[in-house]
Amino acid sequence: MPVNYRSFRTGVPWLLLCLQALLIVFFYFFFSGDDGSHIQSYPAFQDVNHMVVFGFGFFLLFLRRYGFSSTAFNLLMVALGVQCSALLEANLGLLLQRQKESHLQRIKKAAVSVTAVIISTGAVLGKANPVQLILMTIVEIIGFHVSRCLNMYFLQVSEEVSMMHVLLFGAYFGLAFSSRFSEPSPRSEKNRSTPKSDLLSMLGTLFLWVFWPSFSVVVGGQLRVTAIYNTYFALAVSAVTAFLLSALTTRDGKFRMTHIHSSVLAGGIAVGYSALSIDSPWIAMILGLLASVISVLGSHCLQRCLYPLLRFHDAAGVHFTFGLPAVLGAVAEVILLLIKNWTHLPSLGDLVLVHVGAVSLTISVALLLGFVTGFILNLRLFKTIPASKYFEDQCYWE
Repeated sequence: MPVNYRSFRTGVPWLLLCLQALLIVFFYFFFSGDDGSHIQSYPAFQDVNHMVVFGFGFFLLFLRRYGFSSTAFNLLMVALGVQCSALLEANLGLLLQRQKESHLQRIKKAAVSVTAVIISTGAVLGKANPVQLILMTIVEIIGFHVSRCLNMYFLQVSEEVSMMHVLLFGAYFGLAFSSRFSEPSPRSEKNRSTPKSDLLSMLGTLFLWVFWPSFSVVVGGQLRVTAIYNTYFALAVSAVTAFLLSALTTRDGKFRMTHIHSSVLAGGIAVGYSALSIDSPWIAMILGLLASVISVLGSHCLQRCLYPLLRFHDAAGVHFTFGLPAVLGAVAEVILLLIKNWTHLPSLGDLVLVHVGAVSLTISVALLLGFVTGFILNLRLFKTIPASKYFEDQCYWE
């Protein structure tokens, strides 16, 4: 017999209509014209756009019965999030009296910012309904820009460094948001992958691996080239290490797709914080190796030891895929600052405190906002499906 699910006709269409109408009105009043003189930024924007649409769209496509929702909801959140983020970029630039930017540069930064939302979605993949995801997108985009504003205004963190906190913010917002959802049954067949879904998910990982150096477009000039090749070498070493550790940590010595899927990007994530501080590629390569080790071992230890005790479920493993490598990158940046500036002891303490404070502030805002958002969006008004209906396209699609 066909199963009856609650219709979203009374909620999702009207919510989307109201949000889109508000965004159009805000763009009319608060988004001025542009002379279009920065067309050279288009290739960088195109790379980041490929990452957030194709890369992350396929990256999250590993659940056996949640394929339509993984890719299509990702597109919906990107479309809403980029509009909201571009609007905030334009007005925060005026508030902080930054140098005037073209709309293409703002959209490029908006596409980078929306990766925080997509990463957070991975933690609640299959559990959050469309209404919750739409509202989470708006709240998280606003929260990330507020966090950046606090870092730049009070701690005088550079705009480039504050933008690289996007991965850290997305991972820990997602973990806090996910903590308010019911844990699925460990015996659930729906919360598993198939060889076909794993292959499609690995395709997304390949997209992200190829385009990940484009995250360095948040910096310019000659320094940008340094960031690109440091990121690439870190990615290369983390990929090799992921295969090495995967064979060592399995009982039969075979490779495990979960390890490759979650760890080949670890080097690029970790080196993002310190790509401009690294003078020689071998430093980036060591960082890529350590990031991959942390990601694989974190996957093994957290999922088997800590998560069952805490009754916590991280659907896509965003903690050990993005969170832990990002923390490693932040720690590496502080260590490199200490090594490079140890002769300037009077100013070194302030410099280290600023970087540690920026990371701590980002994580604190992400955790607090994620927990509050998860609590509110799990009230009866927004929660529409029980835990027994998690990880199913049938709830939302014909």
